Amino acid sequence: MTVLLETVDNGVATLTMNRPEARNAMSGDMIAALLEALPRLGADNSVRCVVLTGAGGAFCAGGDVKGFAASGSGNGAPPTLEQRALALRPGFEVARMLHELPKPTLAAIPGAAAGAGLSLALACDLRIAVDSAKMTTAFAKVGLSGDYGMSYFLPLLVGQSKARELLFTAPVITGAEALDLGLVNRVASSDEYAAAVQACAAELSQSATVAIGYMKKNLNSAATSTLGELLDREAAHMARCFTTQDHKLAVQAFVAKETPVFSGE
Repeated sequence: MTVLLETVDNGVATLTMNRPEARNAMSGDMIAALLEALPRLGADNSVRCVVLTGAGGAFCAGGDVKGFAASGSGNGAPPTLEQRALALRPGFEVARMLHELPKPTLAAIPGAAAGAGLSLALACDLRIAVDSAKMTTAFAKVGLSGDYGMSYFLPLLVGQSKARELLFTAPVITGAEALDLGLVNRVASSDEYAAAVQACAAELSQSATVAIGYMKKNLNSAATSTLGELLDREAAHMARCFTTQDHKLAVQAFVAKETPVFSGE
């Protein structure tokens, strides 16, 4: 079975984590597929937006805990801490790729999102969830400290104090509660969810995606830059955007009192 399904339609690339029997828990094959797909889609000018979702009514249950148990039952010498860290770290690049992809990313959350699965959703630019979806940081419940950027993204969205509460106690919250906390941007009923995702993805894919790519660079660097450094970066990115076809056509549309049609160029 293909563990990552990929479709592209009208500029929207949809990546569907496809292990429904395990609530799309992340396997080595799935991580490898994401590591291959994301940079390729990021470099494809025909792709204007990337949607990450899961099959079978779940988003992603995180790491494969059953797989952890099986891997620890062998008779060989256990790996050293350094070997474990070196083995784990490459997969975490999925979160960085989602965060830095030069076009908008949307997490479509139809159900459970836990642990590293929630981390991947938080790494995306926007999130839409079913109002009844269950979400949890989960790590504390299995004696782990967190991965895939959870400790980076969660405080950015909810603040340090709430992030510590959500990590230390790992409550299960609904999509509606996640909206109140600022973890997701929109929620929808199960009947309206698919249409809401489609509408949001279409809106993003029809936007000035070159400019959005530079907006992401500005926003991603703001937390670690001085104001002067950020202003320098904004000036450089604005200069680049002034030369794009999207900007030139948008100016013409503004003068003509028309709606601009962006091409992502």
